[in-house]
Amino acid sequence: MQTPDESLVWRARAGDGSAREELFHRHRAESYRYAYRLLGHEQDALDVVQEAMLKAFSGLQDFDGRSGFRTWLLRIVTNTAYDWGRRRKRRPPARGGRESIGHEPASDDDPARRLHQQDLRRTLDLALGRLSTALRETFILYAELGLSYKEIAENQNVPIGTVMSRIHAAREKLQAGLDWDKLNGV
Repeated sequence: MQTPDESLVWRARAGDGSAREELFHRHRAESYRYAYRLLGHEQDALDVVQEAMLKAFSGLQDFDGRSGFRTWLLRIVTNTAYDWGRRRKRRPPARGGRESIGHEPASDDDPARRLHQQDLRRTLDLALGRLSTALRETFILYAELGLSYKEIAENQNVPIGTVMSRIHAAREKLQAGLDWDKLNGV
């Protein structure tokens, strides 16, 4: 059974380095995926995660437990990503032959399938990039990271109804902006 985040936080506050390490390893990949979706650039996302983790661990005494640690950490990642994005401006994703952390490889060795999945991911990334910041952030937290409406509301400090309407609006805009038949090879 996995130790709850809140127990690890208490241990980390008391100076337990292994608890900090466990929290880092537990939330690193998810934080990266989120930062990457917000910024669209691998190296910026890696830098944001590093900076956000440093902020979180140096400010661990500020974690009051009103929300879960994951929600609190993702808020720090959000704020750090937006600060970073303002400094650097959103730039196109880096092109290259290798996959970055958090990009899921194809489930089989079929090169055609892998290329199709990469094309789908690029198309979706472009469509996400056309959403407003609030819609993109909400949709990524829900669809990619699996946060509940309540967790998103706590993360964004908005009512649950706002979260629901943002997710609905994001879905509508994504559906309108994507040619689903073409994406699915029909």
